Amino acid sequence: MSPGGAAIVAPVVGRLGERVIAYLDHIGRIEGMIVRVTETGFSMTIEASLRKRDKLADQLTWLANRQILGLPEDRRHERVIPRNPFTTITTPLGDKVPVRVLDISLSGAAIGGAEDLKPGDIVQISRTMARVVRILERGVAIEFSGQQPIETILALAQELGADLQAQEEPVTFAR
Repeated sequence: MSPGGAAIVAPVVGRLGERVIAYLDHIGRIEGMIVRVTETGFSMTIEASLRKRDKLADQLTWLANRQILGLPEDRRHERVIPRNPFTTITTPLGDKVPVRVLDISLSGAAIGGAEDLKPGDIVQISRTMARVVRILERGVAIEFSGQQPIETILALAQELGADLQAQEEPVTFAR
């Protein structure tokens, strides 16, 4: 993978020239066109602004060097594993689904057991609104809405038995 293209291993392959949007762990969303079909998947261009390409280059460099240099995860907020991880999530259709919170931070959570959700879905966990940002191997990653008061997120964490520490400075959530 480079800031300009990626080789993707996939069980399903599109046609040459077909538009692709992919969500990759540690990278996020990339989009582009299929330029080559291989036995195990395809190669694609990455269509992105110069700023996004620079950011992707930095992320790829960090990923390549983090294990060699013993670098920690690049997270905005510390993740905590809750003592009482079981709760429900309300789906976009209004269904209440039992889930397990794998970890939680001030900006989001990893949720297990919510297989029918997709990136972009708006969900509610307890009284906290969130958006699905990524599909994980065992569930989904959600990002809490920037409209949520920090007290609401801390109350959710407390319900789950996770001790999140509010920062001295105001927390800013990406939208």
